[in-house]
Parts: sequence; structure tokens; C-alpha cells
Amino acid sequence: MAERGRPREFALDEALDRAIEVFWRQGYEGTTLDDITAAMKISRPSLYAAFGNKEETFKRAVGRYAVVDMAYIDDAIAEPTARLVAEHYLRSNVRAITEPGKPAGCLSIQGGLSGSPEHHRVVSFLNESRRGGEARFAARFQRAIDDGDLSASENAAELAKYLATVTAGLAVQASGGASRADLESVAHRALLGFPAP
Repeated sequence: MAERGRPREFALDEALDRAIEVFWRQGYEGTTLDDITAAMKISRPSLYAAFGNKEETFKRAVGRYAVVDMAYIDDAIAEPTARLVAEHYLRSNVRAITEPGKPAGCLSIQGGLSGSPEHHRVVSFLNESRRGGEARFAARFQRAIDDGDLSASENAAELAKYLATVTAGLAVQASGGASRADLESVAHRALLGFPAP
């Protein structure tokens, strides 16, 4: 007997993509269940069955965002020198946060840097997610130090924190209306902190 309706996978990714946009534009706290279900075009019971509650839906949306919209991080980390890692990351980040047809800025920044006490788990989740990304860059820069690509006097964790701080600032500027060209200039200046290959 044939199955009725669309396969469940249908739509899990499509629905998450719609949720991403809502959370990205409105932040976690500013997004209601009605906003999510309307964007996903599903009922509340379907949302609960497929994704769980609002918090779990948000976490799944952030996970998908990391895989789809921030895939450039893996490519950046694979670059052969620390300078090229930073360059690929910063330039790709500027393109991502100024992509036409998508909200300006970054979901993990706009999603909820702060929130009311009942949403502390979401704020902690996003902070932990950003720390995880920073740790990946710190490990890559430590490898560059160990390989002699960066000076032994460099501090891998500080370099990673520097990149994370710059990209967070770029996202805030993008959400405030800064142009891609302006942000590319900032990224270019930030690269002065890395030796040319």
C-alpha cells in the first residue's frame, strides 16, 4: 500500500530552513510558536511531533544553519596556512552575512545574545556553540604554530578569540545595514593581524 502524503524527510529540512529565517529575523525571544508554525506551514502538534518544543526547534535550526550557511568554516580550516585560514573565513563570513534574500547578520548572534531568565538555556547554548567554533580555530592555529607557519610567540587561543570577535562585530554591523564593501574593508584590515603566506 502506498504511503500517503509527503515523506517526513520532506520536509524536515525545508521546515527548518523556514524556522531559521524567522529566528534569524526576530531572535529566539521575539519568535512565538505561532510565528514558527506559520512559517513552517504546520500545526503545533506536528511541530511537537517533528521537532519538540520551541527551544528544541531553535537548537535544530541552529544546527542546520551551521551545516548549510556556515559550511565555509570547514573549508577555511582546511586552508594550508593560518593567514589563508583567516582570509577564507573572514571573506566567506562577510558574503554570508550580507547574502541577498537572507536576513543580514548571523543567526547565532541575532538569535539570542541575551534573554530573560527563563531563556537562559538558549543563551548558554549559543554561547557554547560559539565557543566550540572558536576552539576549532584555536586548534588550527596551534597546529600552524607547531608547524612553524606562525611564530612560536603567537597565542592560538588569542588569535581564535580575535577572529571570533571580529566576525561577531561584522554580523552586528551587517544587521545594522553596513554594506558588503564596508565589511570587506574591515575584514581586510583584520587580516593585518596574520602574516602573509
